[in-house]
Amino acid sequence: MVDDFHDAAWLEKTRAEGDVAAWLARVPYARFIDVSASPDTEGDGMVFHLEPQAHNIGNILLPAIHGGVVAAFMETAGTLDLMLAARTPRLPRIVDFSIDYLRAARAIPTHARCSLLREGRRMANVQVTAWQEREEEPIATARLHFVLSASS
Repeated sequence: MVDDFHDAAWLEKTRAEGDVAAWLARVPYARFIDVSASPDTEGDGMVFHLEPQAHNIGNILLPAIHGGVVAAFMETAGTLDLMLAARTPRLPRIVDFSIDYLRAARAIPTHARCSLLREGRRMANVQVTAWQEREEEPIATARLHFVLSASS
């Protein structure tokens, strides 16, 4: 997995094609929790999706998706969205991740949209909003701070 992401030619090729599925295929945890992505019809970038899975349930009484799964989903979305939106193909590393849980994440499809707030030479900031049935009613928001590797 890591070797592919450090292969500059592969990273540049998949980035140029917008092949986020190839990136997701190389992240075992993203495959396990069933993260996918599709082009954002309302703008640039992608919308990320988390399909309900029995092993993602944290509270079986509601049932609700485990908060750690929601966080991992949003972290994955933010990282891959930055890799796609960055000026040059680079591998970001997370410095800080902060999440606000706003309501229970029921066991229904969950979506996330990311916004690149700032990309400097060495640091980047991304905001992620996750929702289920209505984007106007987010279940969580997150802020991610990255250190950027040297350009390829």
